[in-house]
Amino acid sequence: MNVAPPNQSDYQLVETRLQEKLDNGLTRCNLCLWRCKLKHGQRGFCQAHVNRHGTLYNLSYGIISAMDKGPIEGKPVRHFRPGTEVLSIGSYGCNFRCGGCHNLEISWGVTALDDLAKGESKAAYVTPAEMVAATLRSGAQGIAFTYSEPAVWLEYVLDTAKLAKEAGLYTVYVSNSFVTDEALELMAPYLDVLCSDIKSLSDDFYHDICPTAKVSQVLGSIKKAAQLGIHVETRTNIIPGKNDDPAELKAIAEWILENLGADSPWHITKFFPAYKLSDVPPTPRPIMQTAYDNGVAVGLNNVYLEADKGCDCAEGNLPLEAYLSGSAEDLHQVKKCASSDCCGDEGIVLKKYEQAAGVDDNV
Repeated sequence: MNVAPPNQSDYQLVETRLQEKLDNGLTRCNLCLWRCKLKHGQRGFCQAHVNRHGTLYNLSYGIISAMDKGPIEGKPVRHFRPGTEVLSIGSYGCNFRCGGCHNLEISWGVTALDDLAKGESKAAYVTPAEMVAATLRSGAQGIAFTYSEPAVWLEYVLDTAKLAKEAGLYTVYVSNSFVTDEALELMAPYLDVLCSDIKSLSDDFYHDICPTAKVSQVLGSIKKAAQLGIHVETRTNIIPGKNDDPAELKAIAEWILENLGADSPWHITKFFPAYKLSDVPPTPRPIMQTAYDNGVAVGLNNVYLEADKGCDCAEGNLPLEAYLSGSAEDLHQVKKCASSDCCGDEGIVLKKYEQAAGVDDNV
């Protein structure tokens, strides 16, 4: 289905692109593999999609948390348009809760998304056309959707990626790959690159950051993206004591070889302490070298040690006004939905997944 971007210059809620009406006033979101079922006033696990009277809306459409221009190799992507620069952009919301997250305030976006739900946000709003124009002005050759999880920002990613391709820009999607086949199929014609985590081959590891996630789901989404013709590069951030077993790392390399091919790049990245894992030391060089050696030994031709970078972080970015038209004061005016008076205290996180008073657990 070819849906035109909404014709709006002011912030407003946009209908969630993949939603399914169910019985008993429930509506299911089919953007990511949580497939949250929501009643009126409830928000899903990502907190970026809310049910208003039976229809799901994306709170974060056009809302920008961070931007930065840099080499595509920093995503990390090394086998698509090497030597070019990409403008990285992100919003708020994530379907994982990683204990070592470096983009905590924007990725989880608890305060920012609460403010959007209430019509009190001062976050910057940028239309897809304005974002493409900003990318062209910056001199970058592509746009990367990153920092927060783009799977929960699909409506804006899709509309912006379409215009980017028309303008001759390439597109990069930096993801945890806990995404539905339906979403991948919608995005595939407009995405050039998927840079995806393979965090572990242990369901227990994934359950710590997403109670419903299974390794098979993540790997299935990565393989699906490759089958759809998207260039795929994978990365594994090695966390001491969590996912640093040499046999498991070798098994990740073997999966890449068997499912993505010998030439598919694998990036081994260094963990740096953060948030709940602040007491965990940085990844020792020897285990990274072991993973690299095992990757080469199983037959991968493009294995990379990224010892100076652990994630695609927004730390140290220039302010948004460095890339966008308008002053900081102009960009950060209070955002109320322009289409209705629906903003208010409704829109709390689903109690089933997060503690919040007054929400039923039976959905």
